[in-house]
Amino acid sequence: MKIADLSDQTRKKIKSVRWDRIIEKHEGPEDWESVLKYEEPEFIEIEGCFVLLPVDKSHHPNISIIRSIWSRDNNSVTLFLSDSTYEDDPFFSGFIAVCDRVKDEEFFLAIVYHEWFIIERTNVFE
Repeated sequence: MKIADLSDQTRKKIKSVRWDRIIEKHEGPEDWESVLKYEEPEFIEIEGCFVLLPVDKSHHPNISIIRSIWSRDNNSVTLFLSDSTYEDDPFFSGFIAVCDRVKDEEFFLAIVYHEWFIIERTNVFE
């Protein structure tokens, strides 16, 4: 799936959505219209589903999914991911994304995208 292949109606749906962020101490709501205007996002496939994150497609080779938690109805997914585009240290390259399926569409759109310090799991969770 590619953004360029989406209908104008579907792009309008995406542009109408606001998403929450905390990145580099900057926080607050953003809108997808700005992401589409100033970045070059593209869908990334995760476990057979297409997801649109508010990151440039140049990040994709540096993104790895650490954990995905799907809602019971498969209309929402929470992702814990590493994006080493700007930082090689795993501690500083973590992000959490909450993504919802767009109504009448076959993809998920990020509604939350926050930094997350990747902390190794201790044995109390094993």
